[in-house]
Amino acid sequence: MSDLFGGAEGNPEAADARAAFAPLAARMRPRSLDEVVGQRHIIGEGKLLRRAIEADRISSLLFFGPPGTGKTSLAQVIAATTRSRFERLNAVESSVADLRRVLAAATARATNGGPPTLLFVDEIHRFNKSQQDVLLPDVESGRVRLIGATTHNPYFYVNSPLVSRSQVFALEPLGEAELRGLMERALADAERGLGGRGIVLEPDAAAHLAAISDGDARKCLNALELAALTTAPEADGAVRITLAVAEESIQRKAVVYDGDGDAHYDTISAFIKSMRGSDPDAALYWLAKMIYAGEDPRFIARRVVICASEDVGLADSNALVVAAAAAQAVELVGLPEAQLNLAHAVTYIATAPKSNRVTTAIGAALRDVREGRTLAVPAHLRDAHYQGAAKLGHGEGYQYSHDFEGGYVPQAYLPEGRRYYEPTEHGLEKRIKERLEFWRAQFAAAAGTKA
Repeated sequence: MSDLFGGAEGNPEAADARAAFAPLAARMRPRSLDEVVGQRHIIGEGKLLRRAIEADRISSLLFFGPPGTGKTSLAQVIAATTRSRFERLNAVESSVADLRRVLAAATARATNGGPPTLLFVDEIHRFNKSQQDVLLPDVESGRVRLIGATTHNPYFYVNSPLVSRSQVFALEPLGEAELRGLMERALADAERGLGGRGIVLEPDAAAHLAAISDGDARKCLNALELAALTTAPEADGAVRITLAVAEESIQRKAVVYDGDGDAHYDTISAFIKSMRGSDPDAALYWLAKMIYAGEDPRFIARRVVICASEDVGLADSNALVVAAAAAQAVELVGLPEAQLNLAHAVTYIATAPKSNRVTTAIGAALRDVREGRTLAVPAHLRDAHYQGAAKLGHGEGYQYSHDFEGGYVPQAYLPEGRRYYEPTEHGLEKRIKERLEFWRAQFAAAAGTKA
């Protein structure tokens, strides 16, 4: 049976030595399903994955989620619970030859009546298409049970044939209460943890470590160990971890944010939808997260400019002016000061009246151009400035709008009576609607049709 840390059979004394030098997070890995903290949505009592594990009926699995949520730990628990031979590969450093070696050994083991092989591939999204394809025959035949772990959405980063042969489970960041429970367990465990050393973790220090760890159990436990090992005992022998010590041990919150993965796209999606949904507080939070995580401010500014026309439109045309000014300020000023300009524009757009009628209008017009018959420009609207244009009838009958009262004259500008823009009554667009309805009524009267 494999050990909890190396994944390979070997000398128990060597395994104990490795464990002694392993970080606290590695030593405290759960040994059973009941010790797994969090992820109740997939391994709680009665849940599908738990039932499959306990019945030893698991198929290939793909776990995805942020770092420190227990993907590797859960794989090792599954291997121990299902009495499988645990083999581990890291996609960053493994080759096709490594894969073929493990798969060949799994086949030989199955042929000789040995235990089933559970192959854990960490960061499976790092395998290229050819490497992932090597796994397919053995996964499909059941010669190996694959557990792939990734911080990226497998529906985007893992080959679809492999995804279709696996069950996909999303692991969520741990809650602060769960992280505090982990720390309490580590402080009480004298065998694997920090128990018996007289460590006192003050409540505000525990709360700080849990909050700043951002759902990452590994980060939380390793920060706790650093605090414990670098703090001198007091006169009574107690190692007291205060808030100040905790702050030194985990100085900066590491926001999970990848520039081209789920966190990037999910966050910008939430940001745009918050502005569209008129929630300035949510929009500012997602803006702050992107700024803190190092997102390109020009990318943020572009999305703000787009939102100004896509979701505010003519309900408040000043939104586009403000957004464009913020985008220019990003180029001229740069971060960190430009965060003020971005926040200005984001708050303005979130609190502005909303209309998407400009968006739907250009969408309908483009659809007609793409799918319908191309309309010819009416003769009276064609260019009449060149010699010979009059002989072709270009410009004949055109009426100059400014020659008429109110700057409007009923006149056809399309050979067919098509309408694309239908204003709302939101914000300034209400006045536009009234004006447009008046003009359309005049045109209908002149043409003898209904407005």
